[in-house]
Amino acid sequence: MSTKGTAAKSASGAAMSKYDVEVESRLKALEAKANAPVSTGGDTSELEAKVDAIIGALKAKMPGQFKDL
Repeated sequence: MSTKGTAAKSASGAAMSKYDVEVESRLKALEAKANAPVSTGGDTSELEAKVDAIIGALKAKMPGQFKDL
């Protein structure tokens, strides 16, 4: 006598095993974490100053190559 399973359904309607359900929940959690905004926790002007210093050094060493920066 066979019994009908009560497996979870995917978005497409296909049956999913317990493992598939667990993997799907972990994937959704990772995607949510990846899409969350990241706080730098600092002032961007400090980073801009460092980039400007690097650009200045490059222009001083090789003015022909980095004139467009």
